[in-house]
Amino acid sequence: MTFRSKRDRTFIILLVVALIIIAFATLWPVVYELFFTKNPEYPAIWIMTAMFLIITGMLLWIFIDIQYTFYDDYLYVKGGPFRSKIRYEDITKVNKTSNILVGYRILSSKDALEVHYKHSLMGSIIISPDNQEQFVKVLIEKAAHINHGKA
Repeated sequence: MTFRSKRDRTFIILLVVALIIIAFATLWPVVYELFFTKNPEYPAIWIMTAMFLIITGMLLWIFIDIQYTFYDDYLYVKGGPFRSKIRYEDITKVNKTSNILVGYRILSSKDALEVHYKHSLMGSIIISPDNQEQFVKVLIEKAAHINHGKA
């Protein structure tokens, strides 16, 4: 069973603002070189344009491609190029959290869950499934031993 990430307005606004800042920082030098200098440096123009496209592509990939999939032995969390396999026996606790700015997180909403598990560098992962109640229900079916707060 696969859950998509919930998306809220705050994250969409942050993404748009970030893309505008990146566009200004990388494309303004391109516009300046093309229209306000007599001898534009084309390698610099190509490099800045490529930087804009790569950074924008990565941000969009990370934001759009977030999903949480239950397999037989593990929970698979994927957000763009970032992926985690969390074995059910390693999960110790799941709870709601509002602390989304610190830690390992693959989410696109302020309405989040924190899944604590062993063998983790940060101790937990913060996620935002679109249907939290159903997600927690399936997680408890797969890992009945975990502590859980109300979700």
